[in-house]
Amino acid sequence: MTTVTEFFIVAFQSSRYLRIYLICLILMIYFGTICGNLLIITLVSTSKNLHAPMYFFIAQLSITDIFITSNIVPNMLHILLNNGGTITIISCMTQLYVFGTTEASECLLLTVMSYDRYVAICNPLLYSSIMTKKRCVILAAMCWVLSFFLSFIETLFISKMTFCGPNIIDHFFCDLVPLLKIACSGVYTMELVNYILSFPLLLSPITIIIISYTKIIVTILRFQSRISRQKAFSTCSSHLMVVIIFFVTILSVYIFPTEGQTLNTSKLLSLLYTVFTPFINPIIYSLRNKEIKKSLQGIINKC
Repeated sequence: MTTVTEFFIVAFQSSRYLRIYLICLILMIYFGTICGNLLIITLVSTSKNLHAPMYFFIAQLSITDIFITSNIVPNMLHILLNNGGTITIISCMTQLYVFGTTEASECLLLTVMSYDRYVAICNPLLYSSIMTKKRCVILAAMCWVLSFFLSFIETLFISKMTFCGPNIIDHFFCDLVPLLKIACSGVYTMELVNYILSFPLLLSPITIIIISYTKIIVTILRFQSRISRQKAFSTCSSHLMVVIIFFVTILSVYIFPTEGQTLNTSKLLSLLYTVFTPFINPIIYSLRNKEIKKSLQGIINKC
């Protein structure tokens, strides 16, 4: 039994012209993702009217989006350019660890943001005393530390699996599902670990988000003023859109994959949350938020 020392990543096998078109598209999206998220981080850091818990967590979310795309896109462009490429096991595990950490932190940050919206709408008088600057920093730090720890556990168990057969990964990056398909041993243990980790990383956050938004909707419907209801819904709509896009794609790939789901469908879904979602997030938050647009306009006027 020969031990595999490197993997060959297939990515998207297609004609040369289609690959060039895909490279140009992904490169433009990557450039827009970096610029958009850096802009939000800069605005939140420099604008005094954005020194609020909600914008602090949006900036943290932008940091995770930058890490996700920077971890996946450059290597994917190289693979597309060469119609496939090799990656060592150590590099593969490193990419998987960074990907797992950023995805977990985004999941936890979205959960914290839903709690922030719950406090703001359901307990507005206590909001300033509950969501203090110190508490926001602690919550963000907990999200990152927990993500580092849980992703380390997952990567550690994956690295213990034996790869002795085919070394072809039919994907565009080192992901859990394609690695499980080519492993010779340790698959059952990894599936058990993945099932256990799904509770703190997916099921618990989804439960908290559903409970938070159920209470938010009930509270908003009790408002007497129509203007107050519209204002309350507008503050939650951007976050809710990001939550739906993120969790639907994650659940469809990792938790509830359909039997008839082809590899190309799985790749497209993965492309959605690794490339397109980080690009869409700053657009959703900036275009639907008056404070961010006002701060951007202020900087443009100064320039």
